[in-house]
Amino acid sequence: MKQLYFILIVIGFSIGSIQAQKITQDDYKRAVSFMYANYNNKTAFNLHAQVNWFKDTSGVWFIDYSKQGKTYNTVSFSDYKVKPLFDHDKLATVLSKVLEKETKGNDLSLSNIERTEQGNLSITVDNKAYTLDLETYTLVEVEGKKEEENNLFESTSPDGKWMAYTKDYNLFIKSIEDEKEYQLSTKGQKGYEYASWYGWYDKMEGENDERPKRFYVNWSEDSKWLATSIVDTRTAEKMYLLDYSIDSLYKPKLLSYYRGSPGDTTMVHLEPVFYNIDTKKEVKTSLPKGTHINSVGIEWLNTSGELLANYSERGYQKEVLKHLNLNTGIAETVVEETSKTNIDNFWFRKFDDKQKVIFLSERSGWRQLYIVDLKTNKTKALTNGNYYINAVVHTDEVTETIYISASGKENNSNPYHQRIYKVTFSGIVTLLTPENTHHNVQFSEDGKHFVDNYSTISIPTQTVLRAANSGKIVANLTQADASDARSKGWKAPEVFELTAKDGKTTIYGALWKPSNFDASKSYPIIDATYTGPHTQVFPKSYSRIFRNQSLAELGFIVMVVDGLGTSGRSKAFHDYSYKNMGNNLEDHVLAITYLGKKYSWIDTNRVGIHGHSAGGYDTGRAMLAFPDMYKVGVASSADHDFRMEKAWWPEMYQGWPVDSTYQEVSNITNAASLKGKLLLVHGSLDDNVNPSATFKLAEALVKADKEFDLLILPSQRHGYQGEHRKYFIKKRWNYFVRHLLETEPIWNFKWE
Repeated sequence: MKQLYFILIVIGFSIGSIQAQKITQDDYKRAVSFMYANYNNKTAFNLHAQVNWFKDTSGVWFIDYSKQGKTYNTVSFSDYKVKPLFDHDKLATVLSKVLEKETKGNDLSLSNIERTEQGNLSITVDNKAYTLDLETYTLVEVEGKKEEENNLFESTSPDGKWMAYTKDYNLFIKSIEDEKEYQLSTKGQKGYEYASWYGWYDKMEGENDERPKRFYVNWSEDSKWLATSIVDTRTAEKMYLLDYSIDSLYKPKLLSYYRGSPGDTTMVHLEPVFYNIDTKKEVKTSLPKGTHINSVGIEWLNTSGELLANYSERGYQKEVLKHLNLNTGIAETVVEETSKTNIDNFWFRKFDDKQKVIFLSERSGWRQLYIVDLKTNKTKALTNGNYYINAVVHTDEVTETIYISASGKENNSNPYHQRIYKVTFSGIVTLLTPENTHHNVQFSEDGKHFVDNYSTISIPTQTVLRAANSGKIVANLTQADASDARSKGWKAPEVFELTAKDGKTTIYGALWKPSNFDASKSYPIIDATYTGPHTQVFPKSYSRIFRNQSLAELGFIVMVVDGLGTSGRSKAFHDYSYKNMGNNLEDHVLAITYLGKKYSWIDTNRVGIHGHSAGGYDTGRAMLAFPDMYKVGVASSADHDFRMEKAWWPEMYQGWPVDSTYQEVSNITNAASLKGKLLLVHGSLDDNVNPSATFKLAEALVKADKEFDLLILPSQRHGYQGEHRKYFIKKRWNYFVRHLLETEPIWNFKWE
C-alpha cells in the first residue's frame, strides 16, 4: 500500500507538472494586453506624459489619458492652473459635421496645437489645418502655406550676398548681386568631392552606381568664411545587400553602401577645408583628414575667422578640441582627453559671449562637468564627486547657469535614477528635484520652466511643471494609472541587487513575473539581454513597467541586469568591458545563479536568453560560451563577429588595432560549442548590422553539425516593422514556449 501511495503521488505530481506547463489562448490574450499598443488605451495610462510648449511661451498643453478617454488640458504661465484646452463636446460636434463622421469628445485626435494672436487655437485634424474660434466654436480651414522649395544643393550666406554650390565635384560661390561666379576648389573629381558629406545609409544599386549626391557647407555668421569637407571614396570598400522583397522583380536587387569594418584603411575619408570669401582662397590648417568614423566637427565662434574643431583619433583613446584662428593660423588645444581604454561620451558646448566652453569628462574617474576659458586656456572643474553626469539638459549663458542630469549623487539613491541640478560657473551645485526617484525632464526653450516625469519602476509617474530656477512644482499635470493591470493580478517588476564578479561592486537588475504568478510553481527564467556597453537596461522609470511583461505572461520569469562593463556609473565600472566583451555575461550567470538560490520558483535548469543587435551578439555568446547555463536563445539582428561589423562600435569597445581578441570572442569561431536550441533572425536589408555575420554563423553551425533555426525577414532593416514585427514576436514567444516550457505553442492567436 505504501508503494502504491508513493506511485500515485508521483503520477499526480507529474500530471500536475504537465498541466502547469500547458499554454492556452488566455495566456496569449494576457500577453497581447501588455503590448505597447495598449498603453493609454486599455492596460495603463499616463506612464509618461508628453507635454507641448506653446510657441508664444504662454504655457503648455498635454493630453490626460484615462478609462474615460482623452482630455486635452492646458496650463497658462500666468496662473499655473490646469484647465481644459477647449470644450471637448462642442469641438466634437463641429468636427463630426466637418469630417462627416462621428467624432466623440473623449476620443479626439489633434496635433500641431498653437495659440493664435486672437486667443484662438490652430489645430490639425486628419492632416488638415484649421483655426478654432473658442467663442463660437467654428472651424475655418487654413490653406497650407506653400513652402519655398529649398535647394538642397546650394546655400545662401547669412548676409544674403553669396550663393555656394558645387559643379563637377568642385565648390563655387556666386555673387547674388551681379551673379559673378568664383571657383574656390579645383581638385574635385568623382570620388574626391568638395562640399559633400558622408551618408551613413547612402545606398547604391548595382556595382557601378554613384552614391546619392550630397552637399554641405558651413557659413560663418559674418559670411566672411566658409567651412566644408572633401569626401574621398576613391579607396573605400562597400558592404552589400540583396533585396528579395520587391514583388515585381524575379531577381534580387543588389544594393551596396560605403562602410568600413574594424581595422580597415579602405574607408571613406573626410578632410576639412576652409575658404576666405574676400580672397576666394583656401586657408590651410593642421586639422587631420579622418575616416567617416572619426572626422572633424566644426563650430564657428562669434569672432570672425575663429572656430572650434573637435575630433577623436582612430581607436577612441584620444579626443581633441581645438581653437583655431584662420586669420593668424594659430591653433590652440582647448581640451585633450586621453584614456588607456576608450572615450565614448565626450561632449562640449560653447558660450560665445563669455568666451568659455563647458565639457563633460571622465578624467577624474567619474563623468563630471568642466569649464575652460578660451582667453586664458585655463580649465577648472565645476563639479566633483563619485557620481555620474548623464547630460547637460539646458544652459543659460546670461545667468551663467548650467542644468544637468546626474545619477548616484544623493545618499541612499539607486545609481541609475537621475535627478536634476543647476550648476553655476563658480561651481555651486543645487538639487532641483528632491524626490528620490528617476526624473525625466524637458526644458522650455526660454529655460524658465521644465516638465518632469518622475517615478521609479514601483512608484507611478507624476508629471509636473516646475520653475527652473528653484525646482518648485508650479502645476501637477498627470498621474500614471495601472489599476486595471493590478486588478488582474499584475505587480510591478521586482528590483534585485547582488555582488558582481569582482566580489565587491553592487549591480542591479529587475524581474518580471506572470500576472497569474504562483509561488508554488517552478518557472523558467529568460535573460532579456543588452550588455551595451554604451547603455544600460535597468528599468529606471514607471514607463518601463511592462517592458518584458508580455513574455512573462506566457509562463516565464524575465530578467534584466546591468553587470560590470555597462555605462552610467564609474569609468572603472565601464572599463570592465573594454577588449573584454566576450565576458560581459559573467555577471548575468551570477545573477541567475543568485536568483535561483533565493527563489524556489525559479528553475535555473531551464534558462533562456534573447536580445537584439548587440543583445543578439550576447545571445549567441551565451549559448556558445555558457552552454550549461543557457538552454534556449533567440538572437535577432546580431553582430556575431565584430570583424564584420561597422568599424566604430567594435573599435570603441573591443579596441584598435584589431587583434586576436576579435577571434576569441567571435560567435562564428565558437560555433562548435552549441548545445541548446538557437534561433537566428535577421532582416535582409539591415544596413546597420549587415546580415553577413548571421549567414556566416549559420554556415559555421552547419559545418559543426549543430542543429539550429534560422528566420530571414527579406524586406526588413535593423528594426522590424508592422506585420513583420508581429511575426517575429510571435516566433520568439513560441520558440521559448516550445523549447523552454516544453509544450506545444499556439500560432493562431489574436493581436487585439
